[in-house]
Amino acid sequence: MAPPPEIAIPSTSVSDEGSGKPYTLYNITLRLPLRSYVVQKRYSDFSKLHEALLQQVGAAPPQLLPQKHWLKSTVSSPNLARERQVGLERYLKTIAESPDRRWRDTSAWRAFLNLPSSSTTNSAASAGGRASNVASGAADPTTWLELHKELKQHLQDARTSLSKRDGAADSGNMTAVAEAAAASRKSIVRGGTLILLLTDGLKKLQESGRIGDGELRRRRDLVSTAKMEREGLDKLANSMPSGALSGAASSSARGLSASPEKSKLLNGSGARPGGRRLGGGAPAPETDKTRELDNQGVLMLQKQEMETQDLQLDQLTAILRRQKEMGLQINEEVERQTQMLDVLDEDEGRVRAKLGVANNRIRKM
Repeated sequence: MAPPPEIAIPSTSVSDEGSGKPYTLYNITLRLPLRSYVVQKRYSDFSKLHEALLQQVGAAPPQLLPQKHWLKSTVSSPNLARERQVGLERYLKTIAESPDRRWRDTSAWRAFLNLPSSSTTNSAASAGGRASNVASGAADPTTWLELHKELKQHLQDARTSLSKRDGAADSGNMTAVAEAAAASRKSIVRGGTLILLLTDGLKKLQESGRIGDGELRRRRDLVSTAKMEREGLDKLANSMPSGALSGAASSSARGLSASPEKSKLLNGSGARPGGRRLGGGAPAPETDKTRELDNQGVLMLQKQEMETQDLQLDQLTAILRRQKEMGLQINEEVERQTQMLDVLDEDEGRVRAKLGVANNRIRKM
């Protein structure tokens, strides 16, 4: 039996979509064994759920639904919104954690939370509803951070699975290799989906102006970093150890042959005519960057180092070009100063000649 989902309402948001009057949306976060998502509901949806549970079960749920306030609005009263948020979260948690499953087994409960059902049609509809709710939830600043936290967890799970895969490959356990590879691939795919949702959420946040420019840039940097990390994990997941699927015997042979190949790749002595070498002379020692990498990973690392060197060379070229321009400008300035000194010298000679003529006239007088 699957464990009940972890339910929380970490935040609320205000919307007027489909209605001329603004209303409060409650962002319900559900954590299932295989994934997490967000569902947005307003208070009237909770009221309909309560009535449907009473009708389908024939008994009231173990927790009362918070009463509707007729004189205040949650849009204009933050305290009332917070109080109702806590009450609705307690209402859902009590039903989800109750030993009595009657309310959880109803179609109203599953439809309200977009939980998958046994039929294929309902499962497809639920998947579409989850995607739509997650996409809309990413437009909320608080929910966006929750989704980013979930993204980081998926990337960490992928990294852990890849480490398990490499360890299993070294020990010759091919079953564990396949299981860890499948788990890493699943986490990477989920991470890619969340990156797309977070990127779309940032566009909506920018259009709505709910966060400042500085916070928007910070979140874009977070998505960019996660995207680069996800691409790196994807490349590592695709670089399956050679011979990992051919059995334990071939895995042992692969381990013996991979070391000289890896050393050759690090040393740059392979057949790459005209290429640069990462290191030179004696075989390059293992480092923290290369110790956990296979041949494909070391090749990627070498390409990254070459790209970094090319970038540094471009920067050095730009600096030298600026130095050259400064030198030429200094030379032009020196030439102008020399010309001015020559003119001054000529003027001084003419003045000296005039003074000589004046002195001669004075002596004659």
